[in-house]
Amino acid sequence: MFLVLHFMGKLSISHNFCLSSLGSQTSVHSKTFTRKSKGKPNGKKPAPEEKKLYLEPEYTKSRITDFEFKELVMLPREIDLNEWLASNTTTFFHHINLQYSTISEFCTGESCQTMAVCNTQYYWYDERGKKIKCTAPQYVDFVMSSVQKLVTDEDVFPTKYGKEFPNSFESLVKKICKYLFHVLAHIYSSHFKETLALELHGHLNTLYTHFILFIREFNLVDPKETTIMDDLTEVLCSSSGSSSNGSGNGSSNSAGAQNHVKER
Repeated sequence: MFLVLHFMGKLSISHNFCLSSLGSQTSVHSKTFTRKSKGKPNGKKPAPEEKKLYLEPEYTKSRITDFEFKELVMLPREIDLNEWLASNTTTFFHHINLQYSTISEFCTGESCQTMAVCNTQYYWYDERGKKIKCTAPQYVDFVMSSVQKLVTDEDVFPTKYGKEFPNSFESLVKKICKYLFHVLAHIYSSHFKETLALELHGHLNTLYTHFILFIREFNLVDPKETTIMDDLTEVLCSSSGSSSNGSGNGSSNSAGAQNHVKER
């Protein structure tokens, strides 16, 4: 049975919850690309890469709570693991969807022609395995609609007493968390200025920290998948006591990567 757990430090982002009604595609892939130099023939050096605003100390220190998230994500002694994963995954889905909705009007087919995060571009694969190159808002729509379908499916996220979780439950949670990470990373990479203007960077930092510590605690996302945001993760999560004792596999690989993305 899927228990709705209320725990300390739960994030609250007061915006309308908007879900798309697009199809239920359920597979995603990413590919690294390299930007060509735009240096002029006269020998002048190309302009330096734009500074990552979200790494500025004045912004990284912003939080909506100073709660110790490392303790918050740990499995309580009396709670079943699947119940805990289900409760937290559903909560993160709602909060990340809410966070994205605050900047969705700025994330358009014109401003975000591809689903890009730093030097990585993500492609969507539909249920037939067809590769789809889509805009960022289309990609997020695919993510949110497919995750919404899963978390409201009684056979996947059971809510009735005596109903068992499926054998594939953990793998589905891992897939959901990978999708949600892509959305968070895109907000930072492409829409942090808008988030700042709305004064919601404290909410975003808190949500990101909580989410990263959760997926590390239970090894839900391959560290290679999150490497692209390792510079931010190191800054935000080190202050939450996770830089040296994350989740085993995840934290040790991410501490020194500094946003180096390998071909995948």
